[in-house]
Amino acid sequence: MKGTPKPNRPVILTLHDIGLNHKTCFNPLFNHEDMQEISRHFAVLHVEAPGQHEGASTLPTGFVYPSMDQLSETLAIVLKHYGIKSAIGLAIGAGAYIMAKFALNHPDMVEGLVLINISAQSEGWMDWAAHKILCSTRSLITFVQLQEEIQTNHDLIATYRHHIQNGVNQSNLQQFVKSYNSRKALDVERPVQGGTINVRTLKCSSLLVVGDSSPAVDAVVDCNSKLNPTKTTMLKMQDCGGLPQVDQPGKLVEAIKYFIQGLGYMASASMTRLVRSRTSSGTSIASMDGSRSRSQSTRSHTNVEQRGRSQTDVSMQSVSNSPSEPVLPALNRTEVSC
Repeated sequence: MKGTPKPNRPVILTLHDIGLNHKTCFNPLFNHEDMQEISRHFAVLHVEAPGQHEGASTLPTGFVYPSMDQLSETLAIVLKHYGIKSAIGLAIGAGAYIMAKFALNHPDMVEGLVLINISAQSEGWMDWAAHKILCSTRSLITFVQLQEEIQTNHDLIATYRHHIQNGVNQSNLQQFVKSYNSRKALDVERPVQGGTINVRTLKCSSLLVVGDSSPAVDAVVDCNSKLNPTKTTMLKMQDCGGLPQVDQPGKLVEAIKYFIQGLGYMASASMTRLVRSRTSSGTSIASMDGSRSRSQSTRSHTNVEQRGRSQTDVSMQSVSNSPSEPVLPALNRTEVSC
């Protein structure tokens, strides 16, 4: 726990990906100077999967590693243990899948979700490859290089290769991978006008994040297609691989600030990295630099502390949805990249 939870305000709840822990996964983000403004407003609760923390001993013989469903329920237990009523989830990869299941089962405990590299699918070919690698080398080094796709950043690859080889208990890691590979497809369905009213979907606002050169792009796009378009935004980060919180922390912090403002907090937060502009239309398109276009969206929200009204305008590249998708309000259904 970083900071002291504030009354009537959620905490930021994080959960890491396979092969990482809360430090290696989120330190570059939370140590970024722009993140300090968010940290001043919210306590942060980092959760680690069993046996994945620094210096972890090998789990005892006979230990049955929790399933994805059990891990998601553990998040509710952790929040209740600390007397926390609600959270804003921030998670990546396997952690994002677990966080989404937690939000589905406990919508009253989740105010918003920032999910990086989430896959709503059951085991895919990348997971199959990881299983084969584990069986042959008992290491995730090669898999993480494939999964994260940061081929242009050799120093970063070397850092994470060293961590996975020397800083992770390999036996515990295999059990976490096996649990993730045994997952079922996320039980969500996109609401359609005129269709079933009570479909199972995320009730909270969600920001799906993926790097434009990450192999997780297709999985994130697929997940986006299954969620409520009036509550979900997909952010594709340019010049970024599979670890946007490490590769482009400043840009991700700015996106998180906008997202949190949309939830009704931090109305006066400073914005510096993303282009800002004001428009009366949520679907107008203008030129950003001659080769990129942008979508300008206007959000109105309530400042919890001041009970006032404020408006935030975000200008980012817009990618239109498929024509086959249901016609729903354009303002909240744009896929954006920055």
